[in-house]
Amino acid sequence: MIKQCDHTSVGMLVWSGENILLVERKRFPFGFAPPAGHVDTDISFEDAAKRELKEEVGLSVKNMKLTAEGRKENPCRRENGTWHYWKIYEIEAEGEIKRSEDETKQAKFFSKDLINKLAKKTEEYKKGNISNKDWEKSPGIEPIWYDWLKELKII
Repeated sequence: MIKQCDHTSVGMLVWSGENILLVERKRFPFGFAPPAGHVDTDISFEDAAKRELKEEVGLSVKNMKLTAEGRKENPCRRENGTWHYWKIYEIEAEGEIKRSEDETKQAKFFSKDLINKLAKKTEEYKKGNISNKDWEKSPGIEPIWYDWLKELKII
């Protein structure tokens, strides 16, 4: 049974110096992105952020600060998942990275240079110069995160 989309999502920006934590998604929507997910049955966006960070990369939230929010048109694999209201948090995390084997291909800290290279690939994908098949094999930044990282002046 396909889950119904709740149209609410959280994203977590975890920094180590100048590097940001990204995961490579194993399932649609493909691409590199900060840990993120739906709010679902959590009581608050903050609770969802804590749950998702633990689920996707094994880290615990020490401190969190809301850095951006808003509605974005972006698809997910859930039924009617065409848009989401996002809250993006800057996270101070603790623990060792232990990625979700089910949801991610990799999880590590990326330099701004490497993120910008991945962003260039996303620009080509958005222009239609990279096929969906090739994107799935070797993606750039997940398109919704390309938009958020641009808005936040990270890329």
